[in-house]
Amino acid sequence: MISLNQFKGCSLAFFDRHGGQGRAPYADRNISFGVGDDEEVVRKNRESVQEALGIDFLVSARQVHGDKIFCYTGESLENGEIEGVDALLTQKRGVGLMIQQADCQAVLFHDPVKHAIAAVHCGWRGSVNGIIGKTVARMRDDFGSNPADLLAAVSPSLGPCCGEFINWEKELPGQFSKFQVGDSHFDFWRITKMQLQESGLKESAVTIAGICTVCSRDYFSYRRSRRKNGGFTGRNCSVIALDKK
Repeated sequence: MISLNQFKGCSLAFFDRHGGQGRAPYADRNISFGVGDDEEVVRKNRESVQEALGIDFLVSARQVHGDKIFCYTGESLENGEIEGVDALLTQKRGVGLMIQQADCQAVLFHDPVKHAIAAVHCGWRGSVNGIIGKTVARMRDDFGSNPADLLAAVSPSLGPCCGEFINWEKELPGQFSKFQVGDSHFDFWRITKMQLQESGLKESAVTIAGICTVCSRDYFSYRRSRRKNGGFTGRNCSVIALDKK
């Protein structure tokens, strides 16, 4: 687990695959209900995340690589999950916003002025769809956030070393070409940083973990597992929660 302490007023952590329950290919701490793992094991793994951060409730999403955003205001949710969204917002204290990923980025936001948080699931499709900028705009609209006040942290995720996109000429916009680091490799950490700054965040407000989930066996990786067993693997999680008063 990587915990960031510079986000005063909230708890934030990137969890690796260790410290939970489960059997291969989901060992140890898979937190996704949607990959074929035993549901009771997943619940226990989610409870371990709550306990580690001292929070009351986790809100997550059945992510679809889209650009829909959900603002949680305290309603009851089955398994704590929202169908078909890829970004979550809240001003509720003690509630953890959780992103599930296995190579995609989790981008976590904190507004220390308006006491609001957001969590974004951002794969390459999310980058193309501009979900980061849309989330910042939604925080401005819903909470009155000033982008210059926001802090952002980017989880362990696909690094430039393993970010190969064979069909990049069809899939990626031309503006991404300046982040091409090989014949078909792209640096999506830098792309995200660019999109955050274009959305109004200060460069100094952006923290990037800089750990490639494909290279590091401490994390679940879809790309790595696809080479071994057709892509069957668990999901890591990243969580942010406003501290309780």
